[in-house]
Order: sequence, then structure tokens, then C-alpha cells
Amino acid sequence: MATRSLHDKPFSLACEENQAPIFAVVGPLFAKARRVLEIGSGTGQHAVYFANRLPHLIWQTSDVPAQWPGIRLWLAEAQLPNLPEPLSLDVTDDWPAGPFDGVFSANTAHIMGLPEVGRMLLGVGQILASGAPFALYGPFSDGGRHTSESNARFDASLKARDPRMGVRDLGDLRALAARAGLELRADHPMPVNNRTLVWCRCNAAGSQTNPATRP
Repeated sequence: MATRSLHDKPFSLACEENQAPIFAVVGPLFAKARRVLEIGSGTGQHAVYFANRLPHLIWQTSDVPAQWPGIRLWLAEAQLPNLPEPLSLDVTDDWPAGPFDGVFSANTAHIMGLPEVGRMLLGVGQILASGAPFALYGPFSDGGRHTSESNARFDASLKARDPRMGVRDLGDLRALAARAGLELRADHPMPVNNRTLVWCRCNAAGSQTNPATRP
């Protein structure tokens, strides 16, 4: 099998376009953090962009192993000392050892089934330090209503691909987050009808049991 070169690294235009607005939120949020976990690093673009601008912290990428080659290409090109090798993370399986001073995830909740979203939140509750933030970026509905026609169309297209997928409703997320000891502290409107939800682990409810073993 041929070795992939840096020219072959994956690229997401949406990621390129949204990373500056996201950083406007997560930059101050992680200003005092020392170790941040990114769930579902995808191409690796966000990791490079954020780690370059937050040199005081370790930005830990994670994803399923199939995504590692692309992430590693971005990391190899960036050559940043605060970007270690990606970790394996399937939200339904074992989680990395915490605690982390912050957690970030972009565009993951709508490509998981709702039970898997619950597992992700339980996992975050397990590895997040008390009082630390979890920033979750993506499209979300509220009270069963989409915030735009484009999000409604996107939701329909996701469900056509896989009935388990879909734009997540804030009410469902609040209920699942409560089981993990997470509270919603901020809701930032973002470009193109997206939002960055900032959760805080304010108690130890989700910190003792591996999320893969929770009902």
C-alpha cells in the first residue's frame, strides 16, 4: 500500500470556514486549561488551528482508528509540540483517563444515534474535571422546532441516510446531560444556523462509572 503524503491530507471546507468563529468562543473558554480532549477530531483541522493559538495547553485529538491517518497528516505538517498522537475513542467503549480541563466536539451529535449521544455525555461527565467546560458545536433544534429551514432540510437528509442520525434537540440534550452531571451554562449563536453549547460538570454524578456500562 502506498504511503500517504502531506498533499493527501483530508480537507473540510466547512471546518475551514467555521474554525475562527468557534475559536472566538473556545479561546477564552480554555484560557486556563492545561489539557483539552477533542472528541471526533475528523480531519484534524480544528486541532491544528486551536492548538496553534492555545500553546499553553495540550490539545488531545481522538477518533476511531480509521480517521487517524488523516489526523496524523495534519499533525505532521503542523509540527506543534502541544499536539500529541490521536487517541482511540468510540463513545460506546472505554474512555481515556481523565481528568481533562476541557472537552470540545464539533459536528458529532447529529451523526450519532441518540443513545450514543447519551454515552458521549456520560463519558464527558466521567473525564471532565469539576467545574470544567465542554463545548459542543453543531446544529441544534429547540423545543422540537428547527431554528432555520436549512437545518430542517439537513435533518431530513441525515435521517434519509440513517434513521438514527438527526439534528439534536436541546431538550433531549439537557435530559441526557443531567444524567452525567452536566449543566448548560451558555448557548452561543454561530454562523450558518449553528450553535456552540457550553456545558459544565458541576457535580460528580457522571464521574464514577464507565459510560459504556451505563444503561
